[in-house]
Order: sequence, then structure tokens, then C-alpha cells
Amino acid sequence: MECFEKHVWNKVTKKELLSIQIESPKEELKRAVHQKWDAVAKPLDSMGDFEDLFAQMGAITGTTKLDISKKAVIIMCADNGIVKEGVSQSGQEITAAVARNMVRKQSSVGKMAAVIGVDTIPVDIGINQKERIDGMVQRKIRYGTANFSKEPAMTEEEAIRAILVGIEMVEECKEKGYQLLATGEMGIGNTTTSSAVATALLVCEAAELTGRGAGLSDSGLARKQQVIAQALEHYKLRDADALKVLSTVGGLDIAGLAGVCIGGAIYHIPIVLDGVISLVAALVAERLLPGVRNYLLPSHNGKEPAVRRLMEELALKPVIDAGLALGEGTGAVMMFALLDMAMAVYDTGSTFEDIQIEQYVRQV
Repeated sequence: MECFEKHVWNKVTKKELLSIQIESPKEELKRAVHQKWDAVAKPLDSMGDFEDLFAQMGAITGTTKLDISKKAVIIMCADNGIVKEGVSQSGQEITAAVARNMVRKQSSVGKMAAVIGVDTIPVDIGINQKERIDGMVQRKIRYGTANFSKEPAMTEEEAIRAILVGIEMVEECKEKGYQLLATGEMGIGNTTTSSAVATALLVCEAAELTGRGAGLSDSGLARKQQVIAQALEHYKLRDADALKVLSTVGGLDIAGLAGVCIGGAIYHIPIVLDGVISLVAALVAERLLPGVRNYLLPSHNGKEPAVRRLMEELALKPVIDAGLALGEGTGAVMMFALLDMAMAVYDTGSTFEDIQIEQYVRQV
């Protein structure tokens, strides 16, 4: 797999980005992790999906001695010009307000992460204000995207720069010793951008994949669906490649998170996805560089209608089914807690040898 030194990521060209070869995770490690699970003093396969998820993590990291004690959520924060079309109850000023709260660890994801000792890393990749928010990682590409009903959301070059920011964030986390990362986001209007990207990439109708976001009325939902459908028709995005779709109707947060997914594949760090925005970013990453999905772990079955289709397309099976729709990375943090509990069984659970009883044998 081709890789780059940290200091040159921002100089990587489109051609170089799209030429990265994604290695397949090591299948022999999957088998070895399953064998380790089988040696734990419990019925075979009784930890269910967690046994497969741990096998995937072993294949990604190249070891059966899994360690996920140092974890973080990378939260991409950006504004979306499409809010001018009345597709959200809130204005762009809310993005900056919530971002400030994130820095203080007072937003929902910060409070939840603190309970289990997880770090939150908010990144300003495109908040629409000139004032710097102290405590945020500053990677601003532009002051929010354009209103895609009037013009493309961003240029292709801006989308690539945002993707590279995500890759760079994973590299920095790897250098700091993080072993497991999650995707989070904040940006008013981003269920509209994510629904637009999903509708184009999955070749569906806007009404099929577009939900109410933060609680739109029936008329608001109809307006949101109309805006998306008209844009996809106007820009002829039904047969467009992922980069064109992303730059035309996507968001800087989606682009940054696509980079996080790609970074996970490059640096062999498992990435836990959150809700619909994260899943759309994951699909963009997979379409750009096939094989990225093998480095991604699901968390929850979110409320937005696109989630099910995105999970199917990425061959992911959500673990939590609780109607979550909060975003910020909160569902992924819940998944972190479940992985920690499963790790207690995998890493320190008694083996059949420890308790001196005969191990269960798989029946042929």
C-alpha cells in the first residue's frame, strides 16, 4: 500500500489520492482471533457479533493481542449553505455554538465520552465564522459550503483537501497512540447533504432516503426532498462518480470523515462509524478507494431512512438498535462502551484450561 509522510499530505494530488492501494486485512488473523474466542470458557459463538468484530479488529491491526484502551472520536464540524433553502429548523449559528460546547466537553458526545474515558477531538473543517474557537483543531477549508441549489457546494479541489484533512487526523492520532477511532460530526443541514449524496450514489429517489433530520414538519420534509431531487437532476448526478457527487451536493464534514475512513485503512486503525452522515462518508470513501469498508465497524441502526440501505451497501451489520438520531458521534461512543465490556471477556476471561474443564469442540 502506498503511503505518504505526514508533512506532504496536503500536497497529495487527486491522481495520487485515487491511486492508493488499500490492503486487505489479514484473514489468518481473523481465524486466530476466533480460535482465541473459542478458548474462552463460554459456549461457542456466545458473544455473537462481537466475536466477528474482534476478529475484524485483529485482521486490521495484525494481532490477536487486541488493545483498545486509548480511543477517540474525531468530530468534523462544518456549515452547509443549503440551509438557506429552508431544509432545517435551525440556522448556521447553531453549528458554532455546539462546537464551543464540544470544546468544553459539555455537548452530548463530550458528556458520554467522559463516562468511559474517551477523548473527543472537534475539528473546524468549515464552520461559517471567522472567529477561531479556542480548543478546536483548526483545519478550515472554507467558511461553509455554497447553497447547492444555486451552485456546487464546493470545488473538487476543496473536497480533496477536506478528505486529506481526515487522513491527516488519523495519522496524528496513530502517532499519539490511539488504537480505536470513531467518526463524529456537527453541522446544521448535514442530513440534507448526506441524503443528497446517498440518493445519488445509491441511485434512489430522494423521498426514499431523506428523513426529517432534527424534526422537520411534513411540509419541511417535502421541501427538503424537493431540493435534493431538483439538485440531482440539475447536476445530472445519477451516474456521476463519488468525488463529483461529494463536491456538488456534499459537505465538508462528510469529506473530512471520508478521509478518516481512508486514514483508518492506510494506518490500520479500526474506525467505528456513527449514524447516517458517517455512513455516507464511509460509502464515499469506499467508492473512491475500494476496500476501505473492511476497516470500518458499525455502531447503530439510526433513525434516518438512508441508514438501512447504506449498511447493506457497505456490508455492515449494526449492533445497537435504539432509534438513535443525535449524531456528534454519540452512537459510536455507545459502541465503544460495548466493545470495552466485550474486551473484558476476550482479554481477561477464564479459559477452559484455567478452570480445568474440557473445551467445547465445533461439530462438523
